[in-house]
Amino acid sequence: MNGPACRQLTSALARRARGHIGRRAEQSIPFSRWYSLISPSPARGTGTKTATGWRLQHVRGKKTKSSIKLEDLPQGAIRMNDLPPLPPPKEEEEEPAYPTVVLQAYRNMQKFENCVLLTRVGGFYELYLSQAEEYGPLLNLKVAQKKTSAGPVPMSGFPFFQLERFLKTLVIDLNCYVAVAEEFPNDPGDKIKANGLMHDRKVTRVITPGTLIDENFIDPYANNYVMAVHVNHQQEADASDLDEPKTIDTSIIESGPLAALQASDTPIGLAWIDISTGQFYTQSTTVTSLGSILSRVGPREVVMDEVFESQKDHHLFSVLAEDKHLITFAPHAEQLPLSGWNPMLESDIPEQAASGFTPDEVQAGSLLLQYVRDRLQGLSMKLQPPLRYENMSVMTIDKSTMRSLEIKQTIRDGVFRGSLLHAIRRTVTKGGARLLNAWLSAPSTSLETIKARQDLVEYFIQHPDLCDQIVMLLRRSHDSQRLVQKFALGRGDPDDLISLANTIGATQDIVTLLEAAKEQDGNTPEPDTPSSNEEQDTSGSGTSCFAPLLSRIKLEEPASLADRIKNSIDEEGLVQQHRNEDNEASQLMTLAEGVVASEGGQGDASILPKSTKKKKQATSIRDHYSGDDDTAFVMKPDASKGLRSLHKKLAKLLEEKHALGESLRSRFGAASLTLKWTPNLGHVCHVKGLKDLRKLASIDPENKAMSVVSSSRSTRAFHAPEWTALGRRVHQTRFEVGVEEQRLFADLRALVVANLVKLRRNAAVLDELDVAASFARLAAENAWARPVLHDTSTTAPAGTTTTTTTTTTPATPSATSQHIVIGGRHPTVEAGLREQGRSFTKNDCLLDTQPQQQPPTPSQTQPATAQHGRLHLITGPNMAGKSTYLRQNALLVILAQVGSWVPATYASLPVADAVYSRVGSADNLFADQSTFMVEMLETAAILRAATPRSFVIMDEIGRGTTPEDGSAVAFAALHHLVAVNRCRALFATHYHTLADLVADRGMHVRQDQGSVETYCTDVQEDDQGGFVYIHRLRKGVNRQSHALKVARLAGLPEAAITVAKEVLERNNAKNSHQNTKLQGDDTHTTEQSADSG
Repeated sequence: MNGPACRQLTSALARRARGHIGRRAEQSIPFSRWYSLISPSPARGTGTKTATGWRLQHVRGKKTKSSIKLEDLPQGAIRMNDLPPLPPPKEEEEEPAYPTVVLQAYRNMQKFENCVLLTRVGGFYELYLSQAEEYGPLLNLKVAQKKTSAGPVPMSGFPFFQLERFLKTLVIDLNCYVAVAEEFPNDPGDKIKANGLMHDRKVTRVITPGTLIDENFIDPYANNYVMAVHVNHQQEADASDLDEPKTIDTSIIESGPLAALQASDTPIGLAWIDISTGQFYTQSTTVTSLGSILSRVGPREVVMDEVFESQKDHHLFSVLAEDKHLITFAPHAEQLPLSGWNPMLESDIPEQAASGFTPDEVQAGSLLLQYVRDRLQGLSMKLQPPLRYENMSVMTIDKSTMRSLEIKQTIRDGVFRGSLLHAIRRTVTKGGARLLNAWLSAPSTSLETIKARQDLVEYFIQHPDLCDQIVMLLRRSHDSQRLVQKFALGRGDPDDLISLANTIGATQDIVTLLEAAKEQDGNTPEPDTPSSNEEQDTSGSGTSCFAPLLSRIKLEEPASLADRIKNSIDEEGLVQQHRNEDNEASQLMTLAEGVVASEGGQGDASILPKSTKKKKQATSIRDHYSGDDDTAFVMKPDASKGLRSLHKKLAKLLEEKHALGESLRSRFGAASLTLKWTPNLGHVCHVKGLKDLRKLASIDPENKAMSVVSSSRSTRAFHAPEWTALGRRVHQTRFEVGVEEQRLFADLRALVVANLVKLRRNAAVLDELDVAASFARLAAENAWARPVLHDTSTTAPAGTTTTTTTTTTPATPSATSQHIVIGGRHPTVEAGLREQGRSFTKNDCLLDTQPQQQPPTPSQTQPATAQHGRLHLITGPNMAGKSTYLRQNALLVILAQVGSWVPATYASLPVADAVYSRVGSADNLFADQSTFMVEMLETAAILRAATPRSFVIMDEIGRGTTPEDGSAVAFAALHHLVAVNRCRALFATHYHTLADLVADRGMHVRQDQGSVETYCTDVQEDDQGGFVYIHRLRKGVNRQSHALKVARLAGLPEAAITVAKEVLERNNAKNSHQNTKLQGDDTHTTEQSADSG
């Protein structure tokens, strides 16, 4: 891989690639070349940042004069004993006598000691020394031994066009930090200092899992966040000092599973950034809530101050270890104030917003910005101004709820398929998919925002043709958020410019459609006599739902930018350049195959990608125009006045070249003579064929008229002074064209950055349209209904009566204060059953949001307003759908506040500030927490956090302990939800004695001030012992769990089933006397038990 032939060919390919502008800059051109073109030279200062910290540099300042009196100087002889001892001389570490390339890699490895170093050498990226031995086998690369004067040096490498493939393995699969060192051509003065070395190799970027920008392996459908966590360790230390005099023994807590609760209220600051889109958020929270925030945000990398590296027993690490987050420790020597963030933002932080940031948030943002800036190694950043999460009106969904409801991934396998996001995603753009992901993680609690989303979805449902046209235009657009951010980081290429121009064009067409629809709806007369207030509100929603979106789109400057891009970039030239790049890659691939075949074994062939034979392309006009030079220009000749004159000059020179070729062919009588240029021979006249060679020999037998530089049996190459002079002029002109193209390309990049804010806002509107169209298609496909939402925290439920369903609303005077779902279904389970040809059993859910104020008077046969209870106690057999019912109602609340339609016939829901779920069983052995302990921790968190506006589901509380203790804990949780939290809740259990306790405490809705209603599922049996589950809920209590039926379905041996029956019959006989006694005391429970029988 490092033989003379290999080096010669790869160096030639590298020289040919320079000066190209292409979609694969990392393949055709070293990234360092582009970096040198777009990055300003580093300014001189008093400090430089290294990979491990800050290193101070002393800079000589202005000369000054100081005066001192003679009598102030010490007098007398100088005594040697009074002088301080001289420090011992520092022993300079001698560097190994490696070759220059290896020595450069060695120095970079010392500087970036925590990174895997990939060094560009010609057409390869190479690893050296210990890293080659460690990571070569992991990357399936052969490790060779390079002979040097300092001994053999391990090395391995891969072709440059496979960089993305190996970066994915290192960064994504192995969670490594990768430092990429590119080649920088040395100036003549630098060559002398470097002993004639052609290139210097410097690290241009450090790639980590959280700092991806435009790599091919970045997840296009999810944000790639890096998060910084700031804990005021000085404040913690002061607090611990104050606590020292206390004599309370906390060793039990510190060593037990309650260690996380010891400092649960410790304030922390968070900041997270997606470098690929420029999104920037901050939040002030506590350690208790950190796990839920990490689950919602999903950062790929967590950054902490390096002072915590020696405090691995800190309670913060137990939270981070639960989901195995990648933790990076970074120095935080400089405290950046908010004003210091502005150079890295697209616009300054408004003064009003700046006052809201807490000190912990500022510290976290300072740490994160310095870390990102260090990883980008000088690349410019233009992030969006930070948004405080506290200022966003969103629903709280904690970690256990996100997991148990399977919102983003399944519990069992942790995969995307089978999750709620998978079931509802119909987006056609990558930005829309990311927005839907964010909305599901944090649904809105703003009634105005939710209603605006619903109006947009409803309009698309009512106008499917317009929806289809919007979707078609969205498919033509590209990922604008990440495209724009690439230019903000100085990394965009001409292909990205073309994609950006196409996106701007699609945006223009979308705006034209929306404005036409808005105008058409404005001219449509409204009905004279609306049938109801709901229909009147619905009819007017279409005329105004587009106004907020259209007001945010700014197209004047972006449209002129798109026109200039279209008028500047030659797409045919881009295609030709891509062909040239593919040809270069195939040549290098052939070389690599030859090296493997001659020096490697059979297993080494697996490191090479599968090559595909391409059909030979027909010669195009551009190929004929370029002649023997394959340089492709990507700018149109009319892109600028200077470029136009250069192309005219080049065309004239090529005409001279054509005439010179004809003249030389006539002079030497060789019809096959062509004028060529090669890196080794320069400008030569090339003749092939024995017939033409004989003519040359007859004209000039002693080669006096020509200077032969290469000859073989059938070919000959020689220098002609005329072609040498003309060829130099052609090459010089081509070089000038390339320089002018670089200038024009830099201008286009600057224009994109100048329109950064407008382009980002336009992209955000396209993403929202994509999600709305996705919801409309989803609702139309599955017959979902628009939910009616009302805010119980306000006095008047304004704007909450809009609905498109034809189902009659339950005739209750206080419907707006109730949680009503008619015919609800589970969105994910229903989709799975539909694939199997089965149907889902619908169920209703009727909950009160306010407690019953007065019991019905004896003269009333029925209450004026039906009371459904704020909490439903649900019993029934295993496998009868209790958990599914709980989950589906929680998902309906989330979908409604996202702005989507819901899988129900009718839904009227209060806005919830949080959804909490305690469903399923799991232990946490790493944290020394049993299944019951995990259950209690989650239950405790819900009971402490739930408010009257929250929606809670709890399943099987207390099942991890004895029936007596379990039923006591379960009833305590139920009682707390009713009496203290006073929230809407669904409570499923197998402890049917809870119904007796509810009645004994007067908590049933039929009793005074009661808020609990009982529901159950059942099993229907036949004479032959068969049974079917009745998944539809009904009022009552089912005291039979039918566990043996489920055991038989699971395949439990029949002998075990027989023993279980015997034990069950004995227990039933033992408790029959006590049950008979209780029957006479509790007539209400007896009646319900008979119903369930």
